[in-house]
Amino acid sequence: MEQLSAGKKLDRAFDKLGKKDTLSFELDLDTDVASLKALDAKSDPAPGDEIPEDAAKLISGVKITVTVQSKKPIDESGEKDLVGMAMKISSPDGDLAEYRVIGDYAYLRADIDTIGKVTGSPVPAAGDLPPEAGAIKNVFEGKWVKFSTKETREAAAEGQGSQDTPAPGPSLDARTQKKLVKALREVVAHKVRLKTAGGGDGTEHVIATAPFRTLVTELFGKIRPLVKDLPPGMELPTAKDLKDAPDAKVTADFTLRNGELSEVDVDLAKLAESAEVKKLGLTLRVGKGTRPTAPAGATKLDMKELMQGFFAGAPTNDSGFAESDLSGLDAS
Repeated sequence: MEQLSAGKKLDRAFDKLGKKDTLSFELDLDTDVASLKALDAKSDPAPGDEIPEDAAKLISGVKITVTVQSKKPIDESGEKDLVGMAMKISSPDGDLAEYRVIGDYAYLRADIDTIGKVTGSPVPAAGDLPPEAGAIKNVFEGKWVKFSTKETREAAAEGQGSQDTPAPGPSLDARTQKKLVKALREVVAHKVRLKTAGGGDGTEHVIATAPFRTLVTELFGKIRPLVKDLPPGMELPTAKDLKDAPDAKVTADFTLRNGELSEVDVDLAKLAESAEVKKLGLTLRVGKGTRPTAPAGATKLDMKELMQGFFAGAPTNDSGFAESDLSGLDAS
């Protein structure tokens, strides 16, 4: 039987992920309210700007699930090969927001009221919107809405050069993504200490340990030559920017089941450099997610009118909405 090093086992596990045509994962912030408040206190917020209790509770329980589905294996896929994507942000009390892309349509729903309360930016209730708001009311009521991604791109293209409707920057192409993955693998190979730990029933652990400052400095050093291929506006920190980053050792525990990656646990508590922060980490669970399907009963939004009117910064009335710009909104 072939004896594999910890690094080779990890490489093979990632290679297996790339061979799948559907990839799902769940990201969970592994912390608690006390640790979040301790981190907030360490930043020395101004009186009245401390993190609210409700916000700390929400953040400590937030989970993000993502699923990407392609016609080809993920590691061979380009943007045109993707047939569906689903992302959901949830809390112990329910879903906060969900976004899906199926074919030429994007679908969205959100708990606007909860998000507004937590962020400290309350929003008007759906019943307070003017009649001209049309389908926008569905957004404020937490119902599914949909819009054509093609129409959105066309509206953005028409507004290119306009200060009110900037054209979106290009997305990260498949070739650049592969270069970034290669850079990450090179850094891991040279700067991360790997070892295996025991398990049972086909389960094995690969423990990765590295000084945080050294790791991120090396990683951004590898990525910097690729900056020309990254979307505009993405500025990378310099080595000088990173010199004050904590150099405490960060540990990541990769759980492999029958050679496939099933979970990653990253302990970040030492980066806080504070005894009060007892629990701070990230957990990534592979295989959990919402399958990209089109939700029934979604109301269509006319994104062209929204981008040129509702979101264009036009003068508003007392309720904060430009009624004249909403008058033609498609509510069907």
